[in-house]
Amino acid sequence: MWDPEGTGVIALPSGRLVRGRGLRRPLPDGPEPTFAVHLLGRRPPPEAWESRWLRWPDFRLPADREEARSVLAEVWQRAAADRVEVACGGGRGRTGTALACLAVLDGVPADEAVAFVRRHYHPGAVETPWQRRFVRRFGER
Repeated sequence: MWDPEGTGVIALPSGRLVRGRGLRRPLPDGPEPTFAVHLLGRRPPPEAWESRWLRWPDFRLPADREEARSVLAEVWQRAAADRVEVACGGGRGRTGTALACLAVLDGVPADEAVAFVRRHYHPGAVETPWQRRFVRRFGER
């Protein structure tokens, strides 16, 4: 569940764990991720661990939806064995949307994925109507 420090670990139904984080906050205590995806409008600085950048402006949708699908599928696969983190500026809108898409990949019905993430990660996750629609449509493929 989310904590006031801007981080939270969500357990997907399969048992995969993914940490969501707001990059504007300090790195939380605990083990560093082995793989991270940054959902930002511009390229982030390099990390000490393997990371990927998915161009995704604040309050919007990914610039390339096919790339987003591919990157999120990689996150889901790697979460089976790696410490994976998904992060945006604040850790709620874009991060929540990505976590809801991961829940869909993990078997949560698309029309229930936002509620799942709000219940298990943060009650304010997935901030905009178009982010909610993105999650529903993510499940259509």
